[in-house]
Amino acid sequence: MDSCKLAMRTILLFVTGLIAIHLSTTAITAIPVDIDSPRIQQVGRWAVMEHDNNSNDGIQFNKVVSGDEKMMGIILHYDLIIDALNNDGKDCKYEAEVRVMDGSMKRTLVAFKPAN
Repeated sequence: MDSCKLAMRTILLFVTGLIAIHLSTTAITAIPVDIDSPRIQQVGRWAVMEHDNNSNDGIQFNKVVSGDEKMMGIILHYDLIIDALNNDGKDCKYEAEVRVMDGSMKRTLVAFKPAN
Protein backbone atom coordinates (compact mmCIF):
# COMPACT_ATOMS: atom_id res chain seq x y z
CA MET A 1 0.00 0.00 0.00
CA ASP A 2 2.84 2.43 0.81
CA SER A 3 4.51 1.90 -2.56
CA CYS A 4 1.20 2.65 -4.29
CA LYS A 5 0.86 5.93 -2.37
CA LEU A 6 4.45 6.81 -3.19
CA ALA A 7 3.87 6.13 -6.89
CA MET A 8 0.70 8.24 -6.91
CA ARG A 9 2.48 11.06 -5.10
CA THR A 10 5.36 10.93 -7.61
CA ILE A 11 2.96 11.02 -10.57
CA LEU A 12 1.03 13.93 -9.04
CA LEU A 13 4.24 15.92 -8.49
CA PHE A 14 5.36 15.19 -12.05
CA VAL A 15 2.03 16.33 -13.56
CA THR A 16 2.01 19.44 -11.35
CA GLY A 17 5.53 20.25 -12.56
CA LEU A 18 4.50 19.85 -16.20
CA ILE A 19 1.53 22.17 -15.69
CA ALA A 20 3.76 24.78 -14.00
CA ILE A 21 6.28 24.62 -16.86
CA HIS A 22 3.51 24.97 -19.43
CA LEU A 23 1.98 27.99 -17.67
CA SER A 24 5.32 29.73 -17.22
CA THR A 25 6.32 29.32 -20.88
CA THR A 26 2.94 30.14 -22.42
CA ALA A 27 3.05 33.43 -24.35
CA ILE A 28 1.18 36.29 -22.70
CA THR A 29 -1.05 38.05 -25.17
CA ALA A 30 -1.46 41.80 -24.90
CA ILE A 31 -5.03 43.02 -25.39
CA PRO A 32 -5.76 46.57 -26.60
CA VAL A 33 -7.34 48.71 -23.88
CA ASP A 34 -10.71 50.38 -24.25
CA ILE A 35 -9.64 54.04 -24.12
CA ASP A 36 -13.25 55.05 -23.42
CA SER A 37 -13.24 53.05 -20.20
CA PRO A 38 -13.23 55.24 -17.07
CA ARG A 39 -10.97 52.62 -15.42
CA ILE A 40 -8.30 53.01 -18.13
CA GLN A 41 -8.49 56.81 -17.98
CA GLN A 42 -8.11 56.62 -14.19
CA VAL A 43 -5.01 54.42 -14.48
CA GLY A 44 -3.52 56.95 -16.93
CA ARG A 45 -4.42 59.90 -14.69
CA TRP A 46 -2.85 58.11 -11.73
CA ALA A 47 0.35 57.41 -13.74
CA VAL A 48 0.76 61.11 -14.55
CA MET A 49 0.09 62.16 -10.94
CA GLU A 50 2.52 59.54 -9.60
CA HIS A 51 5.20 60.64 -12.07
CA ASP A 52 4.65 64.29 -11.15
CA ASN A 53 4.84 63.45 -7.43
CA ASN A 54 8.25 61.85 -8.04
CA SER A 55 9.69 64.32 -10.54
CA ASN A 56 7.73 67.53 -9.92
CA ASP A 57 7.88 68.46 -13.62
CA GLY A 58 4.33 69.80 -13.92
CA ILE A 59 2.92 67.38 -16.50
CA GLN A 60 -0.88 67.60 -16.67
CA PHE A 61 -3.01 64.62 -17.73
CA ASN A 62 -5.32 65.00 -20.72
CA LYS A 63 -6.31 61.45 -21.73
CA VAL A 64 -5.12 57.94 -22.53
CA VAL A 65 -4.98 57.64 -26.33
CA SER A 66 -3.91 53.99 -26.73
CA GLY A 67 -2.37 51.07 -24.94
CA ASP A 68 -2.61 47.44 -24.07
CA GLU A 69 -2.99 45.25 -21.04
CA LYS A 70 -1.88 41.76 -20.17
CA MET A 71 -2.37 39.50 -17.20
CA MET A 72 0.88 38.23 -15.75
CA GLY A 73 -0.04 35.86 -12.92
CA ILE A 74 -1.90 38.00 -10.41
CA ILE A 75 -0.58 41.27 -11.87
CA LEU A 76 -2.40 43.28 -14.52
CA HIS A 77 0.21 45.06 -16.63
CA TYR A 78 -0.66 48.22 -18.62
CA ASP A 79 1.41 49.84 -21.35
CA LEU A 80 -0.30 53.17 -22.05
CA ILE A 81 0.23 56.10 -24.38
CA ILE A 82 -0.96 59.23 -22.61
CA ASP A 83 -1.68 62.66 -24.04
CA ALA A 84 -0.64 65.35 -21.55
CA LEU A 85 0.59 68.91 -21.32
CA ASN A 86 4.25 69.36 -20.44
CA ASN A 87 5.42 72.11 -18.09
CA ASP A 88 5.62 74.53 -21.06
CA GLY A 89 1.94 73.90 -21.86
CA LYS A 90 2.76 71.92 -25.01
CA ASP A 91 0.71 68.87 -25.95
CA CYS A 92 2.96 65.80 -25.67
CA LYS A 93 2.64 62.02 -25.66
CA TYR A 94 4.09 59.88 -22.88
CA GLU A 95 4.54 56.14 -22.41
CA ALA A 96 3.54 54.80 -19.02
CA GLU A 97 4.01 51.28 -17.71
CA VAL A 98 1.76 50.49 -14.75
CA ARG A 99 1.23 47.29 -12.78
CA VAL A 100 -1.89 46.64 -10.72
CA MET A 101 -2.22 43.77 -8.27
CA ASP A 102 -5.29 41.70 -9.19
CA GLY A 103 -8.13 42.13 -6.72
CA SER A 104 -6.71 45.32 -5.23
CA MET A 105 -5.97 48.85 -6.27
CA LYS A 106 -2.26 48.63 -5.35
CA ARG A 107 -0.54 50.24 -8.33
CA THR A 108 3.11 50.55 -9.25
CA LEU A 109 4.47 52.98 -11.82
CA VAL A 110 7.22 50.98 -13.51
CA ALA A 111 8.19 53.51 -16.19
CA PHE A 112 7.14 56.92 -17.48
CA LYS A 113 8.87 58.62 -20.40
CA PRO A 114 8.21 60.75 -23.49
CA ALA A 115 6.83 58.66 -26.35
CA ASN A 116 8.91 58.50 -29.53
